[in-house]
Amino acid sequence: MARRLARRGVDLSVGSFTIRLRSNIPCVARGLELLYADYALGPAQELVDFEIRIHPPGVLRRWLRPQVTFSFEGHAPFKPLPRAQAFALFEWGLNWVIANNAHQYAIVHAATVEKSGRAVILPGMPGSGKSTLCAAMVCRGWRLLSDEMALISLQDGMLWPFPRPIGLKNASIDILRNYAETVVIGETVADTAKGTVAHMRPPRTSIDAARTPACARLLAFPTYKSGAPVEALPLGKAQALMRLVQNCFNYSVLGAAGFAALADTVDRCECLSIEYGNMARAIEILERRAMNGEHG
Repeated sequence: MARRLARRGVDLSVGSFTIRLRSNIPCVARGLELLYADYALGPAQELVDFEIRIHPPGVLRRWLRPQVTFSFEGHAPFKPLPRAQAFALFEWGLNWVIANNAHQYAIVHAATVEKSGRAVILPGMPGSGKSTLCAAMVCRGWRLLSDEMALISLQDGMLWPFPRPIGLKNASIDILRNYAETVVIGETVADTAKGTVAHMRPPRTSIDAARTPACARLLAFPTYKSGAPVEALPLGKAQALMRLVQNCFNYSVLGAAGFAALADTVDRCECLSIEYGNMARAIEILERRAMNGEHG
């Protein structure tokens, strides 16, 4: 894997996208082998959607202060980071690439999961607990669409999968390790801008269904509050739409088409806000609402 990455690169199929990744950083190869083990890792093709490199920024920094740079089609949109953060930089950078280029979708900052054809959208800012909740739901048999972005088709309003390793940080890492014995979590990296981070490998079943869209049925805005009882409150359609717009990465680019896609999503969903300190109880409520449309 390390040789392939450093030479011609690896073409990685994720959902409806093909990403070519090149890197000579060992932890990138290790992360790819562990966390993308069930993906189609093909040889370099002529045509791909996006080309990404993770590489040292220069000779001096390679040795005196080891760092890495994210390059997208020859451009470096971010400042270099410490070399230990190379795999995380790939994951963060790929989110940026999709959010800034895949404008066939309204792209909402949200975790998305699906079961029995009914998808749940969990929008939220960092610290809201959406990724932790998403990871726990995936451990309970939900299909992972994405832990980071809801891709809402402008054509038919369906949610398109983009299943990748689930980003966990700080206390969430040990919470998930203790939540499911079979969970696979990659290398833990401390002192990033987000604190201590690691990534959880998605289930093979989610990867195999990565080209099967889902219909959103529940729109839930989570807020994690340590020790708090679980409280799920209905959210009016207008308020839910406003909050969805605020979490949409490319709303200003899409204009009327983006508004229509988000409004249609809100129309077909039950909308609520959920504050929780007990993850198991929160998941029970979300499952009941999504599967049966029950309130309470």
